[in-house]
Amino acid sequence: MPTQTVSLISSAATENVAPAERVEFWEDYNRKVLVGLSCRSYSGQGLRATETNIRLRDVLLADIAGNAHVVERTPAMARSAPKDSVFATLLIGGAAAFLHRNGCAPVAAGNLVIYETRQPYLFGFSSSMRQILVDIPREAFVEACWSGGVPEPMLFAQESAHEAALLSRLRTLLAGLVAIPGGDRDPEEIQRAVLELLGLLIVERCGGSIPATAHLIAAKEHIERRLHDPRLDAAEVAGVLGISVRHLARAFKTAGTTPTRHILERRLQRANAQLGAPRAEETRIADVAYRWGFSSQAHFARAFHHRFGHTPSEARSIAAARTAIEGATARGADNRCVGPAWVDA
Repeated sequence: MPTQTVSLISSAATENVAPAERVEFWEDYNRKVLVGLSCRSYSGQGLRATETNIRLRDVLLADIAGNAHVVERTPAMARSAPKDSVFATLLIGGAAAFLHRNGCAPVAAGNLVIYETRQPYLFGFSSSMRQILVDIPREAFVEACWSGGVPEPMLFAQESAHEAALLSRLRTLLAGLVAIPGGDRDPEEIQRAVLELLGLLIVERCGGSIPATAHLIAAKEHIERRLHDPRLDAAEVAGVLGISVRHLARAFKTAGTTPTRHILERRLQRANAQLGAPRAEETRIADVAYRWGFSSQAHFARAFHHRFGHTPSEARSIAAARTAIEGATARGADNRCVGPAWVDA
């Protein structure tokens, strides 16, 4: 029966292991939960590393951090300890080199490497590092991402606006999962989202027709980064993505909106969140308007009232009153807790 929640399945750290035994400990742990590999560390402190493993449905996530080290899946290991998976490794921090049978690729923070565990490889990290690795059974990868598998390792390094946006979305999704595993999140839905992003990256790299989904994701990511710019509009977004405004409109139509309405909605949502934040009463309405790309405070006030049913000033006052009530309630609860102790004394 499939797992019903995103679940933390195991974790390991070398900190409490004797330095001379850390590499053996690390190799043994990864052989059991991830893949058979050899490890080397050139630090005088030995290997200092941590790993947390999270299961979705069929897919496993590994959040790995450590000092400078090298891991290698040798040809002998690939034969003696076979594993039929595709790994997608997103480097969050540090720098690395990925060596495979046909070359060596430098990997920078923010880059993604997709490769098969049936083939030997070496991953060398030259400094402190962190990566999030997605372990996908090859059968699931072929079905959901790319029917041809990954005969050669693929490096994604934000070489286009689409690629940068998809990588950004993937990083946000994976980082959120490993930061707060568990909860009531649907593992099947999350797995589908991860595999869709990987599939969209591969489709573009392999010269396939980029679907509207990829354009929509890329457009939304670009918009989030540029909300503060009053010049942001549909034409600017389309130009960055290298598509026509009409094509961009078709992509947003699948989400039931338009580029212009989406930009306005996101600006209003961010402004509303700022006006409802702690100490919002100290914030000038004009500053909020200009921060989120409104060139006119009057336009901002009209749009805000139409969207939320009250003015920005009223939203700020409501938030301040709510904060005061919550503070008074908390103080009252504290007094009730300590009251009986005073009486008994």
